Amino acid sequence: MILNKEIIKELRCPKCLDQLVKAENSLSCKNSNCLKIYPIVNNIPILINEEQSVFLTEDFLDNKETTFNLSKNTLEKIAKKIVPSISNNIKAKTNYKKLLKLLLSRTSNPKVLVVGGSIPGEGFEQLLSEPKLILIESDVSFGPRTQIVFDAHNIPFSNEFFDCVILQAVLEHVVDPYLCVKESHRVLKKDGLVYAETPFMQQVHMGRYDFQRFTHLGHRRLFRDFNEIESGAVCGSGMALAWAYSYFIFSFFSSKRVRKLLIPFTRITSFFWKYFDYIHINKPGTLDAASGYFFMGKKSEIPLEDRDLIKLYKGLL
Repeated sequence: MILNKEIIKELRCPKCLDQLVKAENSLSCKNSNCLKIYPIVNNIPILINEEQSVFLTEDFLDNKETTFNLSKNTLEKIAKKIVPSISNNIKAKTNYKKLLKLLLSRTSNPKVLVVGGSIPGEGFEQLLSEPKLILIESDVSFGPRTQIVFDAHNIPFSNEFFDCVILQAVLEHVVDPYLCVKESHRVLKKDGLVYAETPFMQQVHMGRYDFQRFTHLGHRRLFRDFNEIESGAVCGSGMALAWAYSYFIFSFFSSKRVRKLLIPFTRITSFFWKYFDYIHINKPGTLDAASGYFFMGKKSEIPLEDRDLIKLYKGLL
C-alpha cells in the first residue's frame, strides 16, 4: 500500500505542523526552528513525534514488532482458523454501511483517515469495496495495509483535511485518548464524521500497549466535541462473559506457553456465550455490561456539557 502523490503533498510535520519536503528516502520539515527529518521505509513515511510518543523512529527503522505480532508460526495460524473465536462484533457491518452512505451523500470522493488500519477491522470490507473512497490507512505497526506510520497523539495532516476519521479498536491503546480525539477533530472538515469502537468489559490485549476502558457515557464524553448520530453497544455482555471466563482460567498460570496452549480449551468451552448477544444487544441492560461500544458523530464547535451528558444515560441501574 503506497500513498499517492497528492496525499504526500498534504503531509505535515507531526511536531510543528509545518509543510514537509520530500527527498528520495525522507521527508524534511521546512520550519527553520524545527528542521526535523523523517525517514521513509519501504515507501511508508515514518512520522513520529518522539517527544510525545511511546514509540521511537528507530523501532521502525529496525523493523521491530510494536503493537502487533505479525510473525505468528504456522501452527498458531492454523489454530486461529480452526478454533472458534470468543469475539463477536454485531454492529460494525451495519454501522459501516450507514457511515458509507453518509459519506457518499456529502461528496463524490471522501477522504477517510483510518487510524490503526494496518489490519482491516470487523466490517471494514464495506469501505474497502467502495472505489470512490480515498482511504489513508495508518498505524504504529507495519502491516498488510499500512500506508503511513504515525502516533494518533500527533496526526501529521493539516487542519480540516479529512471527511471522516475512523478509530476502530484504537483508543484503548493510546495513553491520552482525549488528545487523540482532539487531533481527529482538528483534521476533520466542518461537519466531518467520526466513527469509533472502544472496549468496556474486555481484559488486557496487546500487552503493554493497552491503557483505557470506557463506559457508554464515558465514551460519549470522549467525543463531547461531536454531535451524536448514533451510539450503543457493538459487542455485548455474552462476549464480555466469554472473555472474563477465559482470562479467569489464564490467571492460574504464569507461563505464557501454558496460557497459549489453553486458548483452544477456553474458547471451545465459552464461545457460545457470544451468540446470546444477538438477543439483547439493543436492550438497555446491555449498555451497563457490554464488551464494547461504538460512536458515530459529526464534528461540532459546541461541546456537550457534562450536565447534559448525564441526562443521556439509558441503562437500568
